[in-house]
Amino acid sequence: MKKEISILIPTYNCCCKQLVEALQQQCETIKLLQYEIIVADDASPEKSFIQKNNSITQLKNVHYIVLENNIGRAAIRNFLAQQACYNWLLFIDGDMTLHNPSFIATYLQNDNLVIYGGYDILGSDKNNLRYMIEKKHPYNHIAQQRQIKPFHNFHTCNFLVSKQIMLNNPFNESIKQYGYEDVLFGKQLKNNHLSITHIDNTITFESFESNQQYVEKTEQSLQTLFKFQEKISGFSTILDFIEKKPIATSLLKYTYPIIGKFIRNKLIYNKPRIFLFNIYKLIYFLHLKHQQV
Repeated sequence: MKKEISILIPTYNCCCKQLVEALQQQCETIKLLQYEIIVADDASPEKSFIQKNNSITQLKNVHYIVLENNIGRAAIRNFLAQQACYNWLLFIDGDMTLHNPSFIATYLQNDNLVIYGGYDILGSDKNNLRYMIEKKHPYNHIAQQRQIKPFHNFHTCNFLVSKQIMLNNPFNESIKQYGYEDVLFGKQLKNNHLSITHIDNTITFESFESNQQYVEKTEQSLQTLFKFQEKISGFSTILDFIEKKPIATSLLKYTYPIIGKFIRNKLIYNKPRIFLFNIYKLIYFLHLKHQQV
């Protein structure tokens, strides 16, 4: 059984006060003597969130670091790992919510070196694209299903890792914008013959960005995919489709200037369709490739 833990929370334009309070309370309730919670704000442009989070410094064993310059989702996690005092690192995204009363205890009782606890979904906004996508694939939230492809189904929102493994396998800091840092981390672990254990020890995702924000984040992630496609190969459904369906790809690669704006508008406003979202991702990525030629 693990007896120490560093809980590491990267934040960007979000208030994590309730999350930190809940985590700290669980550590105190189980009488864990060696723990710390480190929150690092990656230079949030909306300063109101930094002010809201300031009060967490009054909590026992909680440290709050605000970076002056944005370093990105990969580098902020490497930074947090370097700041940690203890040998077990629990990474949690700052925009998550904790409803699981045995969350910390469950992790401490597990002896594996890399553990992904998963996340669950709360909400009922059927006009929200992110919510619709998460609910469309409920098997992503069940450990037994995730374990079938343990490296492909890994996410950074909630995982425990040995500090030594983390320092030896850092996130790829050349990824500066949104997307795929978790994919490359999972692939790196696989290449280094390290295992990921999936368990049902969820954190909750219940605050969904607007459809426009989600489409913009998706576009950023596709730009990341385009830039790092050789490294990500084998871990992307879009890259797999392009490789396996050359005829369909050749027919679709010129369509973005014609229908891209129309589909994008459909996704942003009420009642978006997941089918259109998948089409948009494909033609957007193919447009990026075509522009390079």
